[in-house]
Amino acid sequence: MLIGVTMGDANGVGPEIVLKSFAKGSIKEGFIVIGDYDILLFTNEYLKYNVPIKKINSFTDIAEGHLNVLDLSIIDRSNLTIGKTSKKVGYASIMYVEKATKMALEGKLDGIVTLPINKEAVRLTFPNFTGHTEFIAELCGEKNYTMMLASDRLIVTHVSTHLSLRDAIEMVKEENIYRVILLTYETIKKFIDNPKIAVAGLNPHAGEHSAFGEEDEKEIKPAVERAKREGINVEGPIPPDTVFWKAYNGLYSAVVCMYHDQGHIPVKLLDFEGGVNVTIGLKIVRTSVDHGTAYDIAYKGIATIKSFENAFNFAVKLVKGKKLEYRKEVY
Repeated sequence: MLIGVTMGDANGVGPEIVLKSFAKGSIKEGFIVIGDYDILLFTNEYLKYNVPIKKINSFTDIAEGHLNVLDLSIIDRSNLTIGKTSKKVGYASIMYVEKATKMALEGKLDGIVTLPINKEAVRLTFPNFTGHTEFIAELCGEKNYTMMLASDRLIVTHVSTHLSLRDAIEMVKEENIYRVILLTYETIKKFIDNPKIAVAGLNPHAGEHSAFGEEDEKEIKPAVERAKREGINVEGPIPPDTVFWKAYNGLYSAVVCMYHDQGHIPVKLLDFEGGVNVTIGLKIVRTSVDHGTAYDIAYKGIATIKSFENAFNFAVKLVKGKKLEYRKEVY
């Protein structure tokens, strides 16, 4: 098994997180970093991690006991503006993601784990960029996908993510909800036996029989009933002010949420440092840390590595749960 880890925005905490994890020994073998060798070399020297780093050009170059780096040679330490937004660094960060995704699609990697990028920095080159999730899905040619946030305490998926709340409400349609229920079930059954899924309502009290909005009765309930007919153990719509408490206490394996913050808030409240972002519905395995570039603490050596460790381990879990194709041995 070989996982590709993208280095993230070099002005943020990405480089130090992967180095710190390697130095600690929590993430040591079975992966390569896709990024810029000189940035990792500088970070290693600056923070005195003393990690042995090796630049590789092919799988035959991989050295045991070293942090193996596929060097894209886009930026070097002279391009760093630590803790600040940079067009060139933002461009480099998304090129790491593009390379890793293409390698995974070609069967050269079994999965990818992405460290944080800065959307504003990427938009200086790609004005329409909305996020990792959408970018990777487009490279995969996939329209049927969604975001999952997972931690030891709660798993949620989303009917919509990076949209205004007004636009997100327009996405609460039977077909969209049904699709996400199926994606959620197909993913979590790989590592949870007999999963039970909850579907959160949109309106207060799940609309209370259309007293506070009609979406719960007209869109969410039919999607749930349709999924039930497919043999999925699913319930909903469940009032959003209680559904997460129920899932947290073991009544449900995962919660399908109607919009970005409905799912993000409970996961980050329960496990801000340990959450994992997973793109489900893709041809490849992709997980990510559930935090940003943290410019304010970059290169101080204090960034948490818990989310990265969890993201890596979750990727491994997903890879082992799927039937793998033979990986090619050359780039």
